Amino acid sequence: MKQVVIALLALAAIPTAMLAAPEKWVLVWTGSTHGPYPAGNAVAQPDLSDVLRNNTAQDQTLRMVVKPGLWGHRVRLRFSNVFGSAPLTLDGVYVGIHASGGTILPGTNRPVRFNGGKASVTIAPGALLFSDPVDLNFAKPSADLRERKMAISFHVDGNSGPLTFHAKAMSTSYLSASGAGSHGGEESADAFPFTTTSWFVVDAVEAMAPSATRVVVGFGDSITDGTNSTINGDDRWPDFLAQRLRGFPGAPVVVVNAGIGGNQVLGPATYDKAKPFNGGPAALQRLERDVLSLAGVNIVIWLEAINDLGAPAATSEAVIAGYRQGVERMKQKGIRVIGATVTSALTTAIAAVTPDADKRRKAINDFIRTGKLFDAVADFDAATVDPQSGTLKLPFQPNVSVGGPGDRIHPNRAGYQAMANSIDLKTLFAR
Repeated sequence: MKQVVIALLALAAIPTAMLAAPEKWVLVWTGSTHGPYPAGNAVAQPDLSDVLRNNTAQDQTLRMVVKPGLWGHRVRLRFSNVFGSAPLTLDGVYVGIHASGGTILPGTNRPVRFNGGKASVTIAPGALLFSDPVDLNFAKPSADLRERKMAISFHVDGNSGPLTFHAKAMSTSYLSASGAGSHGGEESADAFPFTTTSWFVVDAVEAMAPSATRVVVGFGDSITDGTNSTINGDDRWPDFLAQRLRGFPGAPVVVVNAGIGGNQVLGPATYDKAKPFNGGPAALQRLERDVLSLAGVNIVIWLEAINDLGAPAATSEAVIAGYRQGVERMKQKGIRVIGATVTSALTTAIAAVTPDADKRRKAINDFIRTGKLFDAVADFDAATVDPQSGTLKLPFQPNVSVGGPGDRIHPNRAGYQAMANSIDLKTLFAR
C-alpha cells in the first residue's frame, strides 16, 4: 500500500504537459496559391474592381473562411507574399470559428501574433511566414468541430501591392471596403459587405494533433481543386474522401486539397509573376512549397496531366518523366504516393482535346496502373468514364457550381463522389 501511495505522489509531481499524449504539428488546410490576383481560374467571382482597387488591398480587412480537416487546441497560420512585388504589412490578425455569413461564433475570435508576440508583421516580396502558435481553448476533444469552418481575419496596413491568392476557393469569404480600416477583432459582419470566392494571402493552417495523425494531400489541377462542384458545398473528391476516412479504424486522418485550376505537371518551364500563367507554377516547381515543406504529410494522391496534354508537344513520355521526378522527391521525405489515373476530356467544350491527346492520356494511365512507380493506384478514370463513348459519364457532367450542362471535363458533385468512393482505403496505408 505504501508503494502505491508513493507511486501516486510521484505521478502527481509530474507536470500535466508531460502526462499529455504525444503531439506533433500537422497540416490541416491549404489553399495553394498560384499567382497575383486576378490571374487564375476563379468560379462565380463577383466584380471586385471597386473593392480591390487596382487589384490591391488598401487599409482594409479580409476575412477568409476555410475548412480545416482537423481542429486542434493550438494552430499556426501561414501567410504568403510569394507572388507579391511589394512588402505586405498585416496587423489586426484574428482566428476563430466561422458562424454564418461574415460573422464569428461569439467568444471564439483569438488574436494572432508573429515573431514572438508582435501584433504586426511585414512579409517581404516572394516570402512566406508562419504566425506564432495560437491557443484555441475552445477546441477540446469533447467539442465536435469537424463540420465547423475557420475564419481568419487580417488587416492590410497601407497598400498590399499585388495580392498572392488562390482563385478557385469554391467557398465564400468576406472583404471590407477599401480604406475601411482594421476590423478583424469584430465578431459581427457589419464591416464585411463584400464577398469573394477566392482565398487571399493565407495559404496554410497547421495544428497540434496526436502524434499518430496521418495527413493525405490531394495534389493536382482543377479536377482536384473542384471545378463544377457546389459553391460552399464541400463536395470535391478530397472532401468526399475525408468523409469516408472518418470511419476508418486507427489514428485520425486529415485530408487537404492542394489542387490548382489549370496546373500542369511540367509547364510552364519558368513562371513569371509579371506575366502570370493562370495555372500557376508547374507541379514540380511548387511541390516543395505546397507539400514537402508542410508538417506531417504522409500520403499524396496525385491527379494531374490533362492540362499538359492540351499541348501537342507534351508527350506521354515527358509527363511520365515528370511523375518520376515528383515521386522520387516525395519518397525521399517518406511520403507514400498514390497515382490517380487521368480522367477523360474527350469532346470537352473548353479545350481542343483531340483523339491524339486522348491516346496520350491512355498511355499515361496504362503506366500509372502497371509501371510500378506509385505505391498504389486510384483509378479515377475507370470510375468516371463511359465505356461506350470514352467520355465522362452523362450523370457526372451537369455543372453544379453555376448551373448549365457542364464542360465535359470536370465532374460534378456526383462524379467527385464516385471518384472518392473508388479509392481502396486500405491501399492508402498499406506498407
